[in-house]
Amino acid sequence: MVDVKGRWALITGAARGIGYLSALFMAKQGCNLILHSRSLEHTKRVLEEVKAAGVEAYAVEADLNDLTAVDRMLKEIDGLGVNVDIVLNNAGLQIAYRTEYFKTPAEDYLVSFNVNTIAPAMICYHFMPKMIERGFGRILNTTSGIRLEPEQAGYSASKAALDKITIDLGKTVQGTDVMINLTDPGWCRTDLGGPHAPNAPESAIPGIVIGAFVDDKKSGRFLGAQNFTGMTLEDAVKKAEAEFDSPY
Repeated sequence: MVDVKGRWALITGAARGIGYLSALFMAKQGCNLILHSRSLEHTKRVLEEVKAAGVEAYAVEADLNDLTAVDRMLKEIDGLGVNVDIVLNNAGLQIAYRTEYFKTPAEDYLVSFNVNTIAPAMICYHFMPKMIERGFGRILNTTSGIRLEPEQAGYSASKAALDKITIDLGKTVQGTDVMINLTDPGWCRTDLGGPHAPNAPESAIPGIVIGAFVDDKKSGRFLGAQNFTGMTLEDAVKKAEAEFDSPY
């Protein structure tokens, strides 16, 4: 199992929900953090909490629908002078639920793909070469289990595209200590999931970040968080390595 103590992780969408819980969990493991949200104001609380846990942390801001802002954020992270070893592309946008789905506007796709596909891809492309050069890295891209719902076409299509990017990139590093995998919190009672979701946000821990700790050089996997609910980190890592294989 990977020891993340002293390493640096970037978590997008860290101000609330699954991102917030992931930040607290990683801090407890001794991982230093770069916390992203749309506004620095949003990450004030989590920044204070992870620092209180004894780790170093910075906050950065960017609207992921603004790709210029994403690029500016990446340059700011470079300026921090730290090596980002772990990326959790957690931030996502479920833009609308269209009951009249034949009238789905093009804007649904444009915004969904910017936030859920292109911005995470930009982040992968930025940090993966550095990880490869150093010989270590973990990237987790958050996907979704939504299927057969044209009412959410923009969201589900953008996540399917992210799945494809992740699996294709994974083939290039398969068998190395740079690993890129998919994760999915399941349907949780967050701002995105809504109040009627069957799962508490806490049920996604530790599964949502398990890809940061696995150490078997396998990429392109779907590591659904609900498979590890209630497990210790050590047992969850053992299960992930024993039961979840690469698609190559």
